[in-house]
Amino acid sequence: MNLKNKQEIVKKYGKNEKDTGSTAVQVAMMSRKITELTEHLKSNQKDFATKRGLLMMVGKRKRLLSYLKSQNLDEYRDLIKKLGIRG
Repeated sequence: MNLKNKQEIVKKYGKNEKDTGSTAVQVAMMSRKITELTEHLKSNQKDFATKRGLLMMVGKRKRLLSYLKSQNLDEYRDLIKKLGIRG
C-alpha cells in the first residue's frame, strides 16, 4: 500500500485530510492490507510468517470494530457496509 492509497482512504473514511488515527480510518487501512496479504498468500501458501501477520491483523481489526460498535453503533454499521465485511 503506497502513500496515494493511504490518502484516498483517509479522505473517504476520515473526518478531515489529517485524520489518520480515528477508528474508521484504521479499520479501512487494515482491511486494505488484509486484502493484499490474502492475495499474496493465494500464490505463496508456505509463507507462514505472512500468514501469522495476517491473522494478527485480522484480530486487531476485530478488536477495533468491537470498540467502534460499543462507542457508535450507527458509524459501525455504516463502516462495515462500505467495506463489505461481515457477510
